[in-house]
Amino acid sequence: MFLFSKDDDSPRLKQLRALSLFSTLSPRELKTVGGLLHERSFLQDEVIFDQGEEGQALYIIEAGKVLICRQGQSAGGKIAELGPGRLFGELALLDNSPRAAQARAAENCTLAVLFRADFLGLLETHAVIASKISLQLARHIGQRLRETVNAPGSQSE
Repeated sequence: MFLFSKDDDSPRLKQLRALSLFSTLSPRELKTVGGLLHERSFLQDEVIFDQGEEGQALYIIEAGKVLICRQGQSAGGKIAELGPGRLFGELALLDNSPRAAQARAAENCTLAVLFRADFLGLLETHAVIASKISLQLARHIGQRLRETVNAPGSQSE
């Protein structure tokens, strides 16, 4: 088990360490990823991305809440409401397919953003880090898929 020094134990690195997506990274690797993240703030009801828009980034909620909903149906089209420590938009790291839903700030929020271009750069410069993240991303997506298939009211094969 690797330990962070007090200098490396920033709130962002603590939060990253807690995410399953980055749980297999060493402190040095985690610091490399932390350096690629961009902080963005959104006001309540501000749109983070629209349904149908090309996915460009994965988002990690540092503070506040985000509503994932059907386009233009924030109340009735609610899919999920996510809080601090959760991530969304992760498929954008893998492809540039259109977003399946809209993301909107349910309250003022701060997000850490990992852009696909930065992730692809990581694949070239730090292949081991990128492969660890990719494996965790595949596990995360698989778990979400199983939860969706096994959810009450869904049809499973």
